[in-house]
Amino acid sequence: MIVNYNKNFIKQFKKSPQKIKTQLIKRIEIFSQNPLDPSLRNHSLVGEYTDYYSINITGDWRAIYAPISDNEVLFIALGTHNQLYK
Repeated sequence: MIVNYNKNFIKQFKKSPQKIKTQLIKRIEIFSQNPLDPSLRNHSLVGEYTDYYSINITGDWRAIYAPISDNEVLFIALGTHNQLYK
């Protein structure tokens, strides 16, 4: 799986606590090997984020991505559940 990041995602990553950065890197590695790994809790979104998907980083932190092709995704947002789903 090819994983890309938009500018907003990179900005949010840089502002995240170190614990979240470390966990995100681990989760992206898992995602790259198997996007449907149960530990990611990968799921489609509705409403404002229709056609996007979310994976769990920690209990409260999520990463939102959009599929580009069968083998490529673009991560667009990173934050807590409350930050992302207002």
